[in-house]
Amino acid sequence: MDLIEKIGHSLVHHGKFNNRIFLLKYDPNDRANITQKLNELARKNGYTKIIAKIPAAAQPVFLQDGFTQEAFIPAFYKGEDDVFFMSKFLSDERNASPNEALNTLANLLNEAPNNNGVALDDRFDLGLAKPEHAAEMSKIFGKVFATYPFPVTNPEYINKTMQDGSVIYFGVWDQDQLIGVSSAEVDAENKNAEMTDFAVLPDYRGHKLAYFLLKLMEEKLKEKEYKTLYTIARLNSPGMNKTFINHGYHFSGLLKNNTNISGQIESMNVYYKTIE
Repeated sequence: MDLIEKIGHSLVHHGKFNNRIFLLKYDPNDRANITQKLNELARKNGYTKIIAKIPAAAQPVFLQDGFTQEAFIPAFYKGEDDVFFMSKFLSDERNASPNEALNTLANLLNEAPNNNGVALDDRFDLGLAKPEHAAEMSKIFGKVFATYPFPVTNPEYINKTMQDGSVIYFGVWDQDQLIGVSSAEVDAENKNAEMTDFAVLPDYRGHKLAYFLLKLMEEKLKEKEYKTLYTIARLNSPGMNKTFINHGYHFSGLLKNNTNISGQIESMNVYYKTIE
């Protein structure tokens, strides 16, 4: 599994599983040499992509080093400053464009949001997931995803992220059986959250459970006064993209060949929503 560690004062996620470096948290104290350090780490390990999530003020540093903008989210930091996803591709294969899937996305984005007649079946219950649900949750992730960029198939990882407050988990139950999960990776300081880890058992697809999980997640985060919600959704999952479009999220860019999920490196779409 890939590592999460610091380069200087900044936090990075890197390894051969995703064959990339992801700068998760940029520290301005590293401005003078951050791109040099990222390039050195990529060369040393033979990675084929570097992606950096950075505030607007840092963008010139990355542009100067040959990074290009793939996506952005406005009002990301405390509802004020924007964030940019800047990437550098280190192989032609990694930089290839997924044209066929982009045609499907273009069609989705041109469709009007449609929530007519959407109602949750009375047999299902939604709520916050707790530590005692970690083992069940990890099994669901294992059944839904052949591979995943974070160790969500490990109950200890789920428990750890619950306890440190970095992730809020949600579930949907059929009677006493957990059948679907999702999570919000929260940045309490900057009042933003990533809506992620949607997984529903195959036998329960078609009930729009992801739609209702997302609705509950938004309600809980609005109560906590979060300002900006976003997701990084698989380009190859039209249904998940449509779920966010129907909830009023705005498409703001494509992260090409970015993430190892469901057994292969896939391109990911960025969507955001500002909470009033």
